[in-house]
Amino acid sequence: MSPLEKKSLFGLAFLYAFRMIGLFMLLPVLSLYAKEYSGSTIILVGVALGIYGLTQGLFQIPLGFLSDRFGRKPIIFIGMLIFFLGSIIAATSETMWGLIAGRALQGVGAVASTIMALLSDLTTEQSRTKAMAVIGASIGVSFAVSLVVGPILANLWGLSGLFWLTAVLSILGSLILFFLVPTSSVLKNNPESQAVPQMFSRLLKNRELLRLNFGIAVLHFSQMAIWISVPLILEQTFNFNREGHWVIYLTILGLSFICMLPFIFIAEKKQKIKLVFIGAILLLTLGEILLGSGLNNHIIFLLGLFTFFMAFNLLEATLPSLVSKLAPAGAKGTAMGVYSTSQFLGAFLGGISGGIIAHYFGYAGVFWLTACLTILWVIFAATMKKPRHFKTLTVHLTSEDIIIPEDYISGVPGICDVVIIAEQQLAYFKVDMDQFCPESMEKILGRKTYFS
Repeated sequence: MSPLEKKSLFGLAFLYAFRMIGLFMLLPVLSLYAKEYSGSTIILVGVALGIYGLTQGLFQIPLGFLSDRFGRKPIIFIGMLIFFLGSIIAATSETMWGLIAGRALQGVGAVASTIMALLSDLTTEQSRTKAMAVIGASIGVSFAVSLVVGPILANLWGLSGLFWLTAVLSILGSLILFFLVPTSSVLKNNPESQAVPQMFSRLLKNRELLRLNFGIAVLHFSQMAIWISVPLILEQTFNFNREGHWVIYLTILGLSFICMLPFIFIAEKKQKIKLVFIGAILLLTLGEILLGSGLNNHIIFLLGLFTFFMAFNLLEATLPSLVSKLAPAGAKGTAMGVYSTSQFLGAFLGGISGGIIAHYFGYAGVFWLTACLTILWVIFAATMKKPRHFKTLTVHLTSEDIIIPEDYISGVPGICDVVIIAEQQLAYFKVDMDQFCPESMEKILGRKTYFS
């Protein structure tokens, strides 16, 4: 990476991490401290947890489109400002409805896709995959840190203190945006990293991607739903003081992460991603079953929590990779936009449903509901095609080039899909690298070219 790319990646990774820490810290403590708010019920706790996902899902792609028109930094700053205002409303609220309003407003500042688009603007195609991986790692680290730090800080400052801290982190994020992150001088509407409206209808007909979108929705439904019950069960059923919950989360997360790593290697290096993927869903189901049946035995319950987090982390790592592999040429950004929206809407439904189920059927009902959904996910996933070793190649066109997609799909071994962006003089080829013949492609193109 060039110095400019490293500076861009460093700044955006910290911006993303600060934002995510402020959100993730609430997950293990909201249900514990919500009783301090007027009008609190377990159903409204679920609404407060999930409402953020609804507004995120609704505003993520529209703000990305606005950033194409008005620039990345202005839209990100507006999103951070909205997030700041939502944090202030939540921090000063004394009622559950005020808390819910603050959480909803936080979600309106949905700039995750815009941050990724800015990263795309500031990195070359050769560096982009590595940059995206670093951003993904920063999210994972933020999640782990938050589950440990959240209970500690909530014990010291209460729930309102966490929202004040979230507001401060949004200010720090804005400072990073303006002082550490370079400004993109040219907006490149790159279909490989951004959402393109013309691609939506095509993706919504893609059964393989629909399976993955359903899967990420179920995964985050399950995660948000269990946070209704897990903290309360640890405190009320097993008498673990809330001040010490961070020790439990730290131990379980650390062990689950270590146990997950070999399977990531097997999935990517050994090209066994479907086998690992389905195994992880089965492991997630097992975790839910152990949680639901372990309410009278803390060892079984904690084993279920470990199993759940191991599967969750493994699926969080493999799902985006699968989306990238299965997305049509030139549609990766659009596919990830639909995927992210499915993720946030799943979190919304998980929070709402978790609160309702816990109210009417008890905490165990939450785990049995999510177990049923993950079993349904196993059935859907089992019928997916085995992902091939695809790569997207970009060809920069000249004014003399005339590309007829059918000529390449039928005449070049390994080419499965072609998308041409004429106004940018780019062509995207989705290629099975095990079969691809560059010489055949150059023969049809009529010239030697550089594939990026």
